[in-house]
Amino acid sequence: MPGCFKKTLFALASLISFVSFILIVVAMGTPKWMTGKTLCKTGADLVNATDPELVKFIGEIYYGLFQGGKIRQCGLGGRRSKFTIFPHMVKKLNTGLHVMIIMFLCVAIFFSLVSFGFCILNAIKVPYRAIKGPAGVCLWNFLAGGFTVLAVTSFLAAVKLHQLTERIANFRENVFQFVILEERFEDCFWLCVASGTAHAVNLLLTAISGIHFPKIKTKTEEANVTAEDIMY
Repeated sequence: MPGCFKKTLFALASLISFVSFILIVVAMGTPKWMTGKTLCKTGADLVNATDPELVKFIGEIYYGLFQGGKIRQCGLGGRRSKFTIFPHMVKKLNTGLHVMIIMFLCVAIFFSLVSFGFCILNAIKVPYRAIKGPAGVCLWNFLAGGFTVLAVTSFLAAVKLHQLTERIANFRENVFQFVILEERFEDCFWLCVASGTAHAVNLLLTAISGIHFPKIKTKTEEANVTAEDIMY
């Protein structure tokens, strides 16, 4: 049986792994990874809009991995609409990169659950195989955190290098052209960052569990005095 200290650490690590799993699931299902402001460039150019008039041409957009919405402002009032990434819009985006982000997160979910199970196992008993012990816990947390980092990095690349927001804003826009004025990462994106950080914390806890602290033993020893001990 593991000691009380190790039990506490692995119980905490199992809780963190489960929380990480929940964070990724919530992030994937929420349509607000990014928000931004769009400018209807075509409309603004047509009327030669000045700064005070540009407000009539500034709309909003938000999206996640599977769906989103936007408010189009082209001078005649706002028009709200919602959209889904699959199956049509993804063809106009960087399809491979977008699918990779989703796959990375799915793999991270799997390894988070594996990490959760291994932490529970180590909190209950001492496994006889190394892969089921702290080494295995480190491995699964490293993989879960690594795939989460890959997903986050890929999404950053899609936004900053492949103009993901602009492509989504201009999807099926035959007349008007929209440019992005402002982009902001929302809570769902930061949930994935928190998930990756959680696995880093688990690696630290697992490393601490391997430290052998000196045991303090209190013994009451009685002095036995014999004739041989008395020299004088």
